[in-house]
Amino acid sequence: MSWLLHLYETYEANLDQVGKTVKKGEDREYTLLPVSHTTQNAHIEVTIDEDGDFQDARVLSKASTLIPCTDEAASRSGSKVAPYPLHDKLSYVAGDFLKYGGTVKKQDNVPFDAYINQLAEWANSPYATEKVTCIYTYLKKGRLIEDLVSERVLVVDENEQLIEKWDKTYEEKIGEKPAIFSSGATDQFSAFVRFNVYHPESLDDVWKDTDMYDSFIAYYRDKLGEEDICYVTGERLPSTERHANKIRHAADKAKLISANDNTGFTFRGRFKTSREAVGISYDVSQKAHNALKWLIHRQGKTIDNRVFLIWSNDNSPVPNLDDDAMDIMAHTTRELERDPDTGEIFAGEVKKAIAGYRHDLDYQPEVNILVIDSATTGRMAVLYYRHLNKELYLERLEQWHDACAWEHRYRKDGKDFVSFYGAPATKDIAFAAYGPRASEKVVKGLMERMLPCIVDKRSIPQDIVRSAFQRASNPVSMERWEWEKTLSITCALIRKMYMEKKEEWTVPLDKQSTDRSYLFGRLLAVADVLERGALNKDETRATNAIRYMNSFSKNPGRTWKTIQESLQPYQAKLGTKATYLSKLIDEISDQFSVEEFNNTPLTEKYLLGFYSQRRDLYKKKEEETN
Repeated sequence: MSWLLHLYETYEANLDQVGKTVKKGEDREYTLLPVSHTTQNAHIEVTIDEDGDFQDARVLSKASTLIPCTDEAASRSGSKVAPYPLHDKLSYVAGDFLKYGGTVKKQDNVPFDAYINQLAEWANSPYATEKVTCIYTYLKKGRLIEDLVSERVLVVDENEQLIEKWDKTYEEKIGEKPAIFSSGATDQFSAFVRFNVYHPESLDDVWKDTDMYDSFIAYYRDKLGEEDICYVTGERLPSTERHANKIRHAADKAKLISANDNTGFTFRGRFKTSREAVGISYDVSQKAHNALKWLIHRQGKTIDNRVFLIWSNDNSPVPNLDDDAMDIMAHTTRELERDPDTGEIFAGEVKKAIAGYRHDLDYQPEVNILVIDSATTGRMAVLYYRHLNKELYLERLEQWHDACAWEHRYRKDGKDFVSFYGAPATKDIAFAAYGPRASEKVVKGLMERMLPCIVDKRSIPQDIVRSAFQRASNPVSMERWEWEKTLSITCALIRKMYMEKKEEWTVPLDKQSTDRSYLFGRLLAVADVLERGALNKDETRATNAIRYMNSFSKNPGRTWKTIQESLQPYQAKLGTKATYLSKLIDEISDQFSVEEFNNTPLTEKYLLGFYSQRRDLYKKKEEETN
């Protein structure tokens, strides 16, 4: 229940944001919803004057509208009649719905009757505002469709019945296709109507008026059920058994909290009612779920409907766990000098960027990490949750970017590739381990598994390292850019794995290391550079060292003999230019003990030796050119 409490606290800390709509891009917006409110896409807007008479109407195009909502309306489906308190579909708000061709499933259960009776209670309550009264005064006349037809918002046929579907036969009689058929509504009967009131003393739209929010909240609070102990706050408050859906998006039916299986195995032998299992107050449920929706739309990352969310209780920015070092650096305007040899300056700048999220406060801010997903359309679960001190969070993030760090060259700055030193993004780790065509299901699974490695300092799962290692050892199975990216990411994972074993491996070449796998990796790198130097600049084929890399990792002694024999024509072609590389092969070979030069499969360290040796040789070549 701690995640509910911290979402509730987040809502309370952001009360000044309640009801404010923020645009995110051209076609997205989000709002921290008031209690007892939700959002719906409206297709028609009707304006009433201060005397409760129809003024005008217009067609909208999927206009997201903040509306008051009851528990029953929030969970209505099928033939259930459960009206929203104010704005709703035409079948609920129009008293002349049946007159114009509308149908209802039960004649004794007309949606308009339930709607107008509910609205009357609110309009006649001590909490009602003048705007609510104006809307009620108009709607009880039961002539909404008649006015909308007169205003040419809705269209009828020759029998004075609403046209269900527009087709070309109506063009000759009516003319141009009416806007209502392009509004996003399934048909005219299912159009969602929102109401506004022209009032000289209150210029706010009804759905943006804080007085309207407060009016319904106060009215509905009086209608809530009996009080019970709230397991989240420990206070005695009105409780609820119905909890919010539409958590990830408007069409999301999955709920995080649900207890409606009274005939199955949910309570059998344990509880008689769901309240005996756990009690959650209406206020806490509403605020926690509204805060969660707001945070997801504002800063959540969704992959195949799995939501990864990180937020700070004090609403201050925090770096994402799945960012790479370049993303971390993007949050600072500091000019960076990259040290091409050690990466220490870059690593130091990453630490400074993370430190920039720290600030002096009299209290300790906290960070929340939440992962949610649904296995079915109706049920959602919390897969991972951590609540920790912000200082500790930043410390763990810093440790991750220090331990799982390597030099990478797959990020672009404009049109050019740039090198950076640090940890790769978790999504890039997924592609390195499973390929760029890995499904979102695979990617989200890996990202979830990597979270404890960063936050809880757990070891990277061996199957992930092994998969990346096998792909990096098979360069002929992918394009060169993909292999280079896979190689550097795999080296970062290998470095992290050996750091946990108290072994320190760095990007700069370790010429003193006598590790068998590292030495074999160095030999392979020299062979690759030597052959590449002998090829024409326009020739892009893989060298023999690269072609035999997979076989080399499994049978290094035998495969090296094949590779070395294939080098002879290239050594002859280069002449004296190959002297240094030929001598280097001999020097590396001399570092082996006789019994270690065999066919025993290589460990992951050979990739580190390969990367570092090749990097060192290309660096020397650049220095000679300059």
